[in-house]
Amino acid sequence: MLKTAENVTWGHPDKVCDQISDAILDECLRQDKNSRVAVETVGGHGKLFIVGELTTLAKFDAAKITRQVYKDIGYTDDLDITVHLVHQSPDIAQGVDVGGAGDQGIMVGYATAETVENLPLEHVLATKLIRRLEFVRADKNNQLSQFLGPDGKAQVTIEDDKVKTVVLSTQHTDNISQGVLRQLIIKEVIKPIIPEYDEVHINPTGIFVQGGFEADSGLTGRKITIDNYGPQVPVGGGAFSGKDPSKVDRSAAYMARFLAVKYLKKYQAKEVLVKLAYAIGKKEPVMAMALLDDNRLIKIEDHDLSPQGIIDFLRLDKPQYRDRARFGFFKNFIQ
Repeated sequence: MLKTAENVTWGHPDKVCDQISDAILDECLRQDKNSRVAVETVGGHGKLFIVGELTTLAKFDAAKITRQVYKDIGYTDDLDITVHLVHQSPDIAQGVDVGGAGDQGIMVGYATAETVENLPLEHVLATKLIRRLEFVRADKNNQLSQFLGPDGKAQVTIEDDKVKTVVLSTQHTDNISQGVLRQLIIKEVIKPIIPEYDEVHINPTGIFVQGGFEADSGLTGRKITIDNYGPQVPVGGGAFSGKDPSKVDRSAAYMARFLAVKYLKKYQAKEVLVKLAYAIGKKEPVMAMALLDDNRLIKIEDHDLSPQGIIDFLRLDKPQYRDRARFGFFKNFIQ
């Protein structure tokens, strides 16, 4: 069976928006760990909009945070930034104030024994390619770094654990030929991660000089499949970035991943699928089940799955979310 997954660099427009939303969340939590935050970012072609709802004691300059994140990623162009953040709806707050979930929804956790990361192989390989591309761009001693821009994406297709096709697109300067770029990408990025493959496509359109918001638009939470487990595993539907952990879209998805890995190891399973579901304003999930190897169903009763219970257990009331938007949302949820 052919299986394909992709991932994107920190400089991809959607991922830029994720990092901005989560940097604002981090600043709120840094000043007030009880902050409730729902921030969406949309950008494109020189303009960027930040909208959302807050309940926080934190004081901050959202535009300043945005410009710093943008600069850190590697972009030098200026942005026309509009910020419109308002107070959280009292209709939502009345349920969250007493410890209830910040929204309804279904959260999925998954773990597989096929890789040491307990993630699907095609997803792991696509992610490793992206991390390698980012590493090379930051390594000033690497010849390739001088030609690479922040935007990029990778895709890997496997069959029976063998890599069939690698696709890698990367933003680059206009002073390098596609032939030389191809040779360097294969040598410095692809071969160290995937030594053997059947075919490779580097910048299939021919050139990729324009990137980021100059060429495309971005939106918080648009890379939901990448942010989870790849296209072979179902997702609950809720995105992560810009949401404080009272929103179970985020915290319960993290807990579902933690539980999936825990049960994978505890029961020596090949794969585990965890599903949690919540009602807005209610503390306890309306569903909490784990499916082991597609043939054993377990009712989850060994953890406090209330939003506050999850926050306390995984220590989610601390700044950490911009790093998760960059390095992986499930980072450090493996026991």
